[in-house]
Amino acid sequence: MLEWNSIDTVLFDMDGTVLDLHFDNYFWEDLVPSRYAERHGLEKAAAQALLRNRYENVKGTLDWYCLDFWSESLDMDIAGMKEEVRHKIALRPYALEFLRQLRNSGKRALLVTNAHPASLSLKMRHTGISEHFDHTVSSHTVSSQAFNSLAAGSQNLRLAKENAGFWHALRQQHPFDPQRTLLIDDSLPVLRRAAAEGIRHLLAIRQPDSQRAPLQPEEFMQLDDFTQIMPGLQPCGSGPVRD
Repeated sequence: MLEWNSIDTVLFDMDGTVLDLHFDNYFWEDLVPSRYAERHGLEKAAAQALLRNRYENVKGTLDWYCLDFWSESLDMDIAGMKEEVRHKIALRPYALEFLRQLRNSGKRALLVTNAHPASLSLKMRHTGISEHFDHTVSSHTVSSQAFNSLAAGSQNLRLAKENAGFWHALRQQHPFDPQRTLLIDDSLPVLRRAAAEGIRHLLAIRQPDSQRAPLQPEEFMQLDDFTQIMPGLQPCGSGPVRD
């Protein structure tokens, strides 16, 4: 499936790619509406409908992924609630095996997620997989000066991975050759933005949430699990290359 000799860097999404998206779907679509309904004396279905509308209003922006934004907006301890149900965080099939094999091959591996830094930290602590990445990057810490004219010429823009300029901004902080880079992600808008900004090798995840139906195939090749791309990934005798 892949010509590994043409790939130096692998960029991984976190939720729905390395980790099962079920945790996040459960949290935002079940637990948060349940607690919100209790607090405001609503039926759960009414709370779900209300929150779904509020989610949609900021979807595609960094606020959609921001725990601070939702804690303030909903007057709820979102980070604390995530800690309560951290036992639901789980790796996707063969993710750990693939990360180990990739590390042994000498390829550079970065985790690049839209998750808030607090959520990223929780999930790394719970799974213990951060050691398999050269860097773990939250989009909340990546900013771009490429469009300063849109920001009164003074403020860096805060970008989500699906926003124009994100992948160029990431390259400024963590240089990589887009023609020799593979991105694995479960989000079509993210994959499309990466393609538009020159990343050559792109793979989608067929079933990000293990308890939901697979996604319909689109323009990107889909992975069921990482065993499909392990063949051809050879160990590096001199050990992993680090920047």
